[in-house]
Amino acid sequence: MDLSNLKPAIGSTKNRKRLGRGHGSGTGKTSGKGHKGQNARAGGGVKAGFEGGQMPMHRRLPKRGFRAIDKKVYALVNLGDLEAFDADSIVDLEALGKAGLVKRLLDGVKILGDGELSKAVTVRAHKFSKSAVAKIEAAGGKAEVI
Repeated sequence: MDLSNLKPAIGSTKNRKRLGRGHGSGTGKTSGKGHKGQNARAGGGVKAGFEGGQMPMHRRLPKRGFRAIDKKVYALVNLGDLEAFDADSIVDLEALGKAGLVKRLLDGVKILGDGELSKAVTVRAHKFSKSAVAKIEAAGGKAEVI
């Protein structure tokens, strides 16, 4: 086998439509563009969303809400999920990733107070809820903000 024997897999390529090659080809004369008009011209056509002068759909529909440009989205971890870690261990971003609790970091990790924690662990994250800090410290652990 060498470069001269290579060819694409069967069914992976299609013949391109050859325009303007006689009326027997099915796309001769006007090349499938019809007669005259805006779409028959070179560079013709309308921009996306244009509806012929009618008020376009994206302007007819009501606009709702507000999106803060500087909003932060955190990967959330519940306190009950930290029960999987050993006592006196350090739970940081790397440990959370290995345990499968955080798949994507986003803007950081926030620990929520849902669930119970019976082990003393040191948790390092970007944010904590007040109830999460209270439960971690009640179990003898520490909550450290990165």
